[in-house]
Amino acid sequence: MTTTIRLTAAQAVTRYLCRQMNEDGVPFISSVWAIFGHGNVAGLGEALYGVRDELPTWRGHNEQGMAHAAVAYAKQLGRRRAMAVTTSIGPGATNMLTAAAMAHVNRLPVLLLPGDVFAGRAPDPVLQQLEDFGDGTVSVNDCFRPVSRYFDRITRPEQLLTALPRAFRVMTDPAECGPVTLAFCQDVQTEAFDWPESFFEPKVWRMRRPQPDPAELEEVARLLASAERPVIVAGGGVHYSFAHQALASFAEAHGIPVVETQAGKSALAWDHPLNLGSVGVTGSSAANAVAAEADVVIGVGTRFQDFTTGSWSLFARPGRKLVSLNVTPYDAAKHGAVPLCADARDGLEALGRALGETRFTLPSAELKREWVAAVDAATAPPPDGNALPSDAQVIGAVQRNVDENAVVFCAAGGLPGELHKLWKAARPMGYHMEYGFSCMGYEIAGGLGAKMAQPEREVVVMVGDGSYMMMNSELATSVMLGRKLIVVLLDNRGFGCINRLQRATGGESFNNLLDTARHVVPSDIDFAAHAASMGAISEKVDDIAGLEAALVRARASERSHVIVIDTDPLATTEAGGHWWDVAVPEVSTREAVRSARESYENALKKQNLVD
Repeated sequence: MTTTIRLTAAQAVTRYLCRQMNEDGVPFISSVWAIFGHGNVAGLGEALYGVRDELPTWRGHNEQGMAHAAVAYAKQLGRRRAMAVTTSIGPGATNMLTAAAMAHVNRLPVLLLPGDVFAGRAPDPVLQQLEDFGDGTVSVNDCFRPVSRYFDRITRPEQLLTALPRAFRVMTDPAECGPVTLAFCQDVQTEAFDWPESFFEPKVWRMRRPQPDPAELEEVARLLASAERPVIVAGGGVHYSFAHQALASFAEAHGIPVVETQAGKSALAWDHPLNLGSVGVTGSSAANAVAAEADVVIGVGTRFQDFTTGSWSLFARPGRKLVSLNVTPYDAAKHGAVPLCADARDGLEALGRALGETRFTLPSAELKREWVAAVDAATAPPPDGNALPSDAQVIGAVQRNVDENAVVFCAAGGLPGELHKLWKAARPMGYHMEYGFSCMGYEIAGGLGAKMAQPEREVVVMVGDGSYMMMNSELATSVMLGRKLIVVLLDNRGFGCINRLQRATGGESFNNLLDTARHVVPSDIDFAAHAASMGAISEKVDDIAGLEAALVRARASERSHVIVIDTDPLATTEAGGHWWDVAVPEVSTREAVRSARESYENALKKQNLVD
């Protein structure tokens, strides 16, 4: 006879979450972020209160910020654990859409539980309800469909018996991993049902490691054995598979240089002889030189994003072949790649066995030495101590004043490109960059999530003034939760990165820098005072020497510490880099744009879109 327990639908969700374990024996969903409203406070709010000691609930200040923190938490832990986020219906729910899209692009797990309309429809239209004139089943939560890996609307309690296992299958599947949205009708949250007790028995969700298909493995091994100058492109999948040692061993055994994407950076220590640094648009001169001459390009856990491939103009050797070792069939088959659809760690180990004693001729060590010298020059303090520093010089100051176990954290603007080129990452997951969605505002909220994931590591958030203005509220949350961040805020008075891109494509500086934008009152934001008002320790420094001294104080601080420094909006590191496809107008009255269009058309001829 089946024994049952009577619970509300919301209580069933929280009980189920508490009993879903990862292979380390801890709950896969570690905690829940919540901002309550009329669509979730009575149902999920009461249910979360009942399990508050077993499943902690965190209060944030912005729904997007909470979701960013949850996504960063999962990334920092290599997708081994995740968080849930609940909001009311309406703007609370739609505030999470940006974070959901970011998680989808980056293949990261998060459980989104937005409140929804009344399934019974008796009080319609309720506060914050969007009414579709032609479809009575639509709510704002339908916006989550394209940015969710699994979407469901819970209109009856018993639907959770299938919806929750499906949600966990997606979040723990290495190939399908991504955001899950369970839109939870607010009346259904409070409805009771007699649940089978077996539904709440503890379950372990293991990290599946798909093994390579023998035929694919044989084909890739045969192709690689005939290569002359192969190169490995290490992507984020190396981290998610915990394949760091496997990558190092494979590269060393066969003498293959490694280059790193934004997501893959720190897969191999920066000073490893075979690590030639960042690749692509923001790549090192060493990595890009080897990539351009490679006859076989071996992608490991990478999506081959345009910044990695130089918009498919970087891997330029005639007849070059592309191999993609990826757990996701969709990614493994991109651009005519020879696929090796498998877990990154086990795939590298199997391919190593298949190659046997095969070794390749390494590129000249001088390539790396020259690049490291260029990095050191770019990041050195300015010779004139009073000069407005570049982003690179600020990066150098931070690098010199944090330990090797620190996590540098960033997302959008010019900083990711400079960090990709210049940061010397010494430990796995010591470089946390969101550059799949390049989401401004991720930095501080995401830094909080990373600190919650690994509280023993110093988290240094590097953020521009533009991103800080978009999303800074979770700085207050970091103070409230006692999760200390070091925030280095670079104030270049506007969107300096896009201003440079605007000028590079023939445009005039327009609507990007605060000092030239159309404003009635000039901008005069006191970022240090603003940070202090949220409870952080804060200070503004005048130069690189002042920044280095402030970083010493920040490391000794007991709570989040913000350091503000003015920077040059025009300076950027000239060394390294590669072309990026940014379309230029075909018709313009301005000579600068026409000239940029001519250069653009010439560059398009170098793209290798079909193999």
